[in-house]
Amino acid sequence: MRFSRRCILQTGASAFLLSTAARPSLADTFPSRPVRVIVPFAPGGPVDVLGRLLAQKFSDHFGQQFFIENLAGAGGNIGTGKAAKAEADGYTILITANNHVINPALYESVPYDPFKDFTPVSLAVGFPTALSVNNAVAAHDVKELVALIRSSPGKFNFASAGVGTPSHLLGEQFKQKLNLDLVHVPYNGSGPATEAVLAGDTQVCFAALTAAAPLAKSGSLRVLATMSKARSKALPDVPTIAEAGYPGLDGEGWVGILAPAGTPQPIITQLSEQTRAVLAAPDVAQKIATLGFASVGSTADEFAKQLANESQTWAAVIAAANLKKL
Repeated sequence: MRFSRRCILQTGASAFLLSTAARPSLADTFPSRPVRVIVPFAPGGPVDVLGRLLAQKFSDHFGQQFFIENLAGAGGNIGTGKAAKAEADGYTILITANNHVINPALYESVPYDPFKDFTPVSLAVGFPTALSVNNAVAAHDVKELVALIRSSPGKFNFASAGVGTPSHLLGEQFKQKLNLDLVHVPYNGSGPATEAVLAGDTQVCFAALTAAAPLAKSGSLRVLATMSKARSKALPDVPTIAEAGYPGLDGEGWVGILAPAGTPQPIITQLSEQTRAVLAAPDVAQKIATLGFASVGSTADEFAKQLANESQTWAAVIAAANLKKL
């Protein structure tokens, strides 16, 4: 039996179309087994708390378990390094914070490249830093504080949540851009840093607004500004740093989702879209507000741009402050 070339080509094309139509897409089949969610910090912190909330909602939606694996150490480097080496199949994702782009400039070496080794999924939430002062400080707005520090060189210091944290770098940027004589005093978290300014151990504090807001509401300390682009619902009468007269000094802590580089784009898109859907759910929105977060739910492209911008900003601040960790 003889077949023409045209007949053979038509038959082959038809078979290909049938097989393609019968084959489900990656987005349709993902996930078909549990997904590991690496959190490179200890249990109980803000990244872990949000990570568990998202993981539970992902599990409910996808019908497969998204399980948290805490791999803490070296400011997030250990867990992030493990995630960078994971197979890029969608079954390992990373939920992390600003450390992702801060650490490569801060540490002598890190076991990952924040851009080459990862694909952004979504910046999930932000959490603002508060600029607060002890009630004994004779400054009721940021301009008065700047004038006071300039008139009293060598007398002012500022507390932060620790070396290399977003609150520390925001304080360093404030000090550098305004040419202020401010000595940094690191603490182990925003709570201890805020308690230090409350006790008068430091006059100024840059720390998470969640730690400062209750004390500001009770009148125990004064929050002069939030280091963010928008006012916080927790303290709506407090101006942003730009509104206080100092634009360009803003920045926020954040929690975001990334996947190993090479993860199929349909999976990235599906996870990014589901992150936004989760954050928009009323019960999640209420929980996030209670935790002191602000929902963002960026697209993957928006998150990529943020990572690139922050990497340059914090690298410059770290270099100017001559900060380095082993």
